[in-house]
Amino acid sequence: MGTALFETNLPGLRLKGRGKVRDIYDLDDALLIVASDRISAFDVVMSDPIPDKGKILTQISAFWFSQIADLAPHHLLSTDVAAFPPECQAYAETLRDRSMLVRKAGVIPFECVIRGYLSGSGWKEYRESGSVCGIRLPRGLVESDRLEEPIFTPATKAELGTHDLNVPFDHMVRDLGGDLAERLRGLSLTVYRRARAIAEARGIILADTKFEFGLVGGTLTLVDEVLTPDSSRFWPKDEYKPGGPQPSFDKQFLRDYLLSIKWPQKPPPPPLPAEIVAKTREKYLEAYTRLLGRPAPFA
Repeated sequence: MGTALFETNLPGLRLKGRGKVRDIYDLDDALLIVASDRISAFDVVMSDPIPDKGKILTQISAFWFSQIADLAPHHLLSTDVAAFPPECQAYAETLRDRSMLVRKAGVIPFECVIRGYLSGSGWKEYRESGSVCGIRLPRGLVESDRLEEPIFTPATKAELGTHDLNVPFDHMVRDLGGDLAERLRGLSLTVYRRARAIAEARGIILADTKFEFGLVGGTLTLVDEVLTPDSSRFWPKDEYKPGGPQPSFDKQFLRDYLLSIKWPQKPPPPPLPAEIVAKTREKYLEAYTRLLGRPAPFA
């Protein structure tokens, strides 16, 4: 286990911005996205990073982009640092395994959330109203139930430190127009169904996930990360038992710890004990190993 990378500072490269996890550099003709080891929970970035997390996210995203390339154009150009522009080469060791060279895109300001199982905020909303984002669901469902058909439940993209807001599909239609909204819904469902089948064959239930899209020269393009433990709920198939929360290969373990200590879910974040950091890292590594079919070389 190497030293965790909390953030990058790469003199000579133009920093475009920092997200909860990623540092983004503008290379004129492309973007360089560097996945740090930062981790957020309840929209707050923790002070303690998870070693190798950024490498795990990058490699899982690259795997999925290759698996769904025939379904949706994507922004990934390369994860091979040797193929990056010359100005990146001085930082090769920092960038290796945790960075992507990507096409620039005009990002669409919605999260495209697909739910195949009833969990998280979807379960909370269903208990209150019998529906999720305006979609009426059958009565009598229990937590973690598999939905007969996956549903598309968009959310507005939040600013750093604020919560995404689930919205009805009509809200997306109003803001983007019916044609683009329908294309986003159809493509998101198509990619989810492919990914769900691949994950299940590897012993993982893909309970839900969120995609981001942008326009590259007018072409609808999948951007950012895709189908990682940060953007998805992954459950072990052999332990699946509807009727309550499921064990997971994502940061739900960290969320559960934070709930157990009754942290108020606002800054400042609490310090994370070493065993919580180590166990969270194990969860991410297990997702990598199951999905890619091999142990991580940096484990």
